[in-house]
Amino acid sequence: MDVAARDERPEARLERAVRVAEQALIEFEIAVETFRVEVDNFSRLHHQKLGPMYARLDELDAKIAEARAERTGDPEDLRLAQEARAAVLPMPGVEELFHDWIDSDGLSPEAEAMLTDRPVQPPKRVRPSDEVRRLFRELARKAHPDLAREDEERKRREEFITRVNAAYARGDEALLRELSAEWEAGPTPAEERLSESEELYARLEWLAERKDLLSALARELEESAIGAMLRMAPDDPDRLLEEIAEQLLTQVSERENELAELVQ
Repeated sequence: MDVAARDERPEARLERAVRVAEQALIEFEIAVETFRVEVDNFSRLHHQKLGPMYARLDELDAKIAEARAERTGDPEDLRLAQEARAAVLPMPGVEELFHDWIDSDGLSPEAEAMLTDRPVQPPKRVRPSDEVRRLFRELARKAHPDLAREDEERKRREEFITRVNAAYARGDEALLRELSAEWEAGPTPAEERLSESEELYARLEWLAERKDLLSALARELEESAIGAMLRMAPDDPDRLLEEIAEQLLTQVSERENELAELVQ
């Protein structure tokens, strides 16, 4: 160990360690936020494209159960038929859940078109592009609230990052460029003073707690049904949706054949 390193104040070494930990946390938070947006967008596309097919399968299951109960008259079959029908009865909020695919009269024209292979406008692709991701990461690194030391500066950064996150979720490259220019033209944060050891240890404790929260969120996203599907094809989620759609169409065909045999 050289003389300079030996004579360095312990607070200075601790300060460097805190800065490294803060930067690592910021990178981790960016990664978690990126995956969260991917999961949200894929979930929206999943519901838009496949929701009508799931609804069709539920309706066919109910009709099959009702046809079987009518044929056998068995109390257990009657109970199962009632449960199957209850699962497809209109519920409060169903229009909101499936957006424009289902209305008060049942499947919307778009949904019917999809199920009958007629042309239909595909759902809008909102997966962020590589350039949008790059802009988001740059802004997150520059403006992240954890880089602030004063409450007023932290609040300003939090409000700004909220706008950045919203633009990123929409894949709005133009808005992200505007936000980047806005940040560059904004006030320069006051130069940070050397922290005392008590404050540094407090910051390390907060960083550890924040890391635990982010780790829990990351696990929740990865273990969710949508997250698991997205991890199967992170580079081509559209193809995964097509494969699932093909499987669901096969199941619809099988259910229709089963129903036809019961009611003939």
